[in-house]
Amino acid sequence: MYFKIVRNDIANSKLITCLTTLFVAGAAMLVTLSAVLIVHLSTSIDTLLKQAETPHFLQMHSGTIDQAHLIDFAERNELVDEFQINEFLNVDGTKINIAGNTLAQNVQDNGLTTQSEKFDFLLDLDGHVIEADNGDIYVPVGYMKDGTAKLGDTVMVHNKPFTVAGFLRDSQMNSMLASSKRFLVSEEDYAAIQAAGTIEYLIEFRLKDLADLRSFEEDYHRAHLEANGPTITWPLFKMLNAISDGLMIAVILLISVLVVVIAFMCIRFTLLTKMEEDYREIGVMKAIGIRVSDIQKMYFAKYGVIAAIGCVLGFILSFMVRDILLANIRLYMGDTANTSLVWLFTIIGLVLVFASILIYVQLMLKQFRKLSAVQAIRFGVIQSKAKHGKWLNISSNKSLPINLFLGVKDVLSRKGLYATMLTVFIVATFIIIVPQNLYHTISSKNFITYMGIGNSDIRIDISQGSQHVQDVTTVVKTLERDQDITDYTVLTTKKFTTITNNGVEESLKIELGDHTVFPVEYAQGSAPRAQDEIALSVLNAEELQKKVGDTILLIIQGETKTLTVSGIYSDITNGGKTAKAAFSDDSTESMWNVFYGSLSKQSEVEKKVAEYTDSFHFAKVSGIDEYIYQTFGTTIGSMKQVSSAALIVALFMCVLVTLLFMKMLIAKDRSPIAILKSIGFTNVDISIQYAARSVVVLILAIFVGTLLANTLGEILTTTVIASFGAASFNFIINPLAAYVFCPLALLCVVLLATLIGTVKAGQLKIMDYIKE
Repeated sequence: MYFKIVRNDIANSKLITCLTTLFVAGAAMLVTLSAVLIVHLSTSIDTLLKQAETPHFLQMHSGTIDQAHLIDFAERNELVDEFQINEFLNVDGTKINIAGNTLAQNVQDNGLTTQSEKFDFLLDLDGHVIEADNGDIYVPVGYMKDGTAKLGDTVMVHNKPFTVAGFLRDSQMNSMLASSKRFLVSEEDYAAIQAAGTIEYLIEFRLKDLADLRSFEEDYHRAHLEANGPTITWPLFKMLNAISDGLMIAVILLISVLVVVIAFMCIRFTLLTKMEEDYREIGVMKAIGIRVSDIQKMYFAKYGVIAAIGCVLGFILSFMVRDILLANIRLYMGDTANTSLVWLFTIIGLVLVFASILIYVQLMLKQFRKLSAVQAIRFGVIQSKAKHGKWLNISSNKSLPINLFLGVKDVLSRKGLYATMLTVFIVATFIIIVPQNLYHTISSKNFITYMGIGNSDIRIDISQGSQHVQDVTTVVKTLERDQDITDYTVLTTKKFTTITNNGVEESLKIELGDHTVFPVEYAQGSAPRAQDEIALSVLNAEELQKKVGDTILLIIQGETKTLTVSGIYSDITNGGKTAKAAFSDDSTESMWNVFYGSLSKQSEVEKKVAEYTDSFHFAKVSGIDEYIYQTFGTTIGSMKQVSSAALIVALFMCVLVTLLFMKMLIAKDRSPIAILKSIGFTNVDISIQYAARSVVVLILAIFVGTLLANTLGEILTTTVIASFGAASFNFIINPLAAYVFCPLALLCVVLLATLIGTVKAGQLKIMDYIKE
């Protein structure tokens, strides 16, 4: 019986059934995609790190190295499982030519290496350990994606030719957020090319128990071993591999939750519409003694079928787009080794959507128990309990056109009825604006200040070398004389020893200089200005258990100096464990220098970068815009796609919901519409009244949705980004997109849907719906 009822009901309301099914399918598809993407990302990263046997602790070091001392430390330390020292031949970008183009403008530290012996393996795109033949070179996979290199290209390194034999996955340096990239060559070719660059050492350890990582770091620093470079640990390797796709997945997950909410609103619309249409029939069924539970089952069966079909359709649709969204994960990390977990979470996602819809429908159907059979048979429609204020009388209206006034009056008189439509429009506005704001924030030049990098026009990096002091002096003199440079600062990184709260000595890399010229964003406090102030990165503040206002002890030239923590900032550079201070020091050797400069003419940046690149062959020179593009380009591209998709999804849903709501309103307002027509209102007048209702609700929704997007949306986004390393975060809003284009787009689609949805109002016959 129920099958026949459901079949007939669907046949009589094909449009509404299809639209509702599409909403459920969209919700199921997005929830399924979110589950699949989350599982794929997490398991693929784990698989990559397992296949590559990524080190738990990595100390990069420039300069001389005491291998015997390191080997002795590794053998004596009970926490160490495996130890090795890899060489990384850092080659200037001008000396690397791929298919006729050099890497001179590349902001990465590019270099050559050989395959590791024990762990930290470089893998091919099938996840196998690469064995390079003489004359072959394997290029980082990121350079394949951006078109820098392709299979079979000729690569010239310091006039020595190589052929691109394939591309490699590097569990350490896959991400463009990592500052270095490794090219793999054979042992023989590496020995022949060593004069082309500067050797840096990767001192790597794998521990017996990863839980002992913090203790091992303390042991390493206490042993006063080589540490002239960034220290990177296992958690940071995972974060760097996850950040780009993880951010995109987080936004998709947020959108999927909101789409589920809209799907519930859609079901509410359709169910209320059906109840309006069947009001008299429901009353008759109650009057002749049919139990309420049996009446409920008729509707419940229909929505059970819709939910089932929608979930299956959403599952099928997810297969059509999942490969596109998984492409980047599969390219950089490979496919997941745990497909059963993917299927498990996919099924869980579908079951949750299906079950939540049925529970929601069951709650909605409880309204049948309150329905009066007498009123249903007598009136045929649910009687409104709206209370009209005196000021809403037509006689009191002096300014608004009559159709606009009646539209506004209806919204204010039946607030509860329009609350659902308002909620949907608020959610749609939120879905549009939050991804747009996030995209504009990440693509903004100021975003790098949330990542520990100053906002300037050009950046010059000088690593430690035999002529380091002379090189720094040369750059300073050039910047001083250059009339195009309006401001600059020199930041020098040095290694000091600090004493923790437990009395343990630890190594602390501090960037010295004036941090007020090109400041970063501080999650707490401000930049250090006085000689006795210091700012800590979030990771260092957590490990040292320091907050703003606390003191920290440094050992300088054998004496203890007390500094006050002035601020805490986010940083993804140099392993995320950095500090900033303003005091002067001549006792400790510099590790590296960074110059930031601003130009009087923004259009001259590219020209100035080329000029300085030719002049400072010992330094890496980059324009900050190019630095942002090369470092965050993948993330920016992902967010642009997500924000565009969110806009399309939200607009499409607004159209469908408006159509459904207009159908519900017309079903409810058949008698009032007939009365309006009988006293001379035309079909156009009625359409204008309904358009006025939609616009009033939409304007309020845009205002509330924008407010929520800029407050709650920012909080949610900050929470997500904080998990990837940026503790402080504020939206950088594009006013034209957020406050003009998005509202206009919403207004256009809602008005169009309203006009289409009210066409049937003109087809009502007056005599059929005017009651005595």
